[in-house]
Amino acid sequence: MKAKSYLSLIKFSHTLFALPFAIIGGILGVESNPNLTTTKTIYIALAALGCMIFGRSAAMAFNRYIDRKIDAANPRTVTREIPSGIISEKSATTFIITCVILFIVCAGLINKTCLILSPIALLVILGYSLTKRFTFLCHFILGLGLSLAPVGAYLAFNPVFSIIPVAYGMGVLCWVAGFDIIYALQDEQFDKSQSLHSIPVLLGTRNSLVLSIIIHAIVPISFLYAASLHYYIIPTGSFYWIGFGIFTTLLTYQHLIVKPKDLSKVNLAFFTLNGIASVLFAIFFIANYLVHLFFIQ
Repeated sequence: MKAKSYLSLIKFSHTLFALPFAIIGGILGVESNPNLTTTKTIYIALAALGCMIFGRSAAMAFNRYIDRKIDAANPRTVTREIPSGIISEKSATTFIITCVILFIVCAGLINKTCLILSPIALLVILGYSLTKRFTFLCHFILGLGLSLAPVGAYLAFNPVFSIIPVAYGMGVLCWVAGFDIIYALQDEQFDKSQSLHSIPVLLGTRNSLVLSIIIHAIVPISFLYAASLHYYIIPTGSFYWIGFGIFTTLLTYQHLIVKPKDLSKVNLAFFTLNGIASVLFAIFFIANYLVHLFFIQ
């Protein structure tokens, strides 16, 4: 029961948003580093997975801890684990500190670059939780946190700067910011009453949806740019374009089902469609990679 409560606290299922792009970044890192052995690749993959799990767990738990009083006042979130007493504040704090330490340890096990950058990554993913108290840009900070997934995974396998994972990261940033704006529509009135900041509070429902569309329009452009950059490493074949097409279609569809006067489909747009989109894009990216690896070379 306790383990289930902690998995609910950190919304473990939401790992579907960032993990697929971490896998994409990792594959690109592997393919761009000819010095990797199979054993070293597996070792790094396990340590990077640890970073992913512990970093995200720390960030989500910290968000729930920082927002515990706000969640207790919001009818939509009052049943969350900390305000409802399922997990105590002390236990949550211990969990956060443990995850932070394990994140840094895993980063250190990968390479020096990841270890040096780990405090910066923590600053971004933990700092997001405070931003809605003073800026409407909080959605973009969340996007920035998840955009570190492809960049960090790439650096794990190839600790040399490349614009390729950054291009995917930019797409992830805009993708997450856009759907987080849609998700925040549910709390527009509550956030106003608590003097919290968000795009919906600033612009209202209709204008927020328009802005979300504009932001999401950048996503396929970023992915296309990234694909053009890594063509010499992993050419983009039919499987890649199928995945890209599915992702773009689902990205578009969520804007058709969420309307200014009907927010009943927000959760469907937020989790179901975006989770499916990221997983399918990664699956077809992997399929494209395997075809290139075993049948074309």
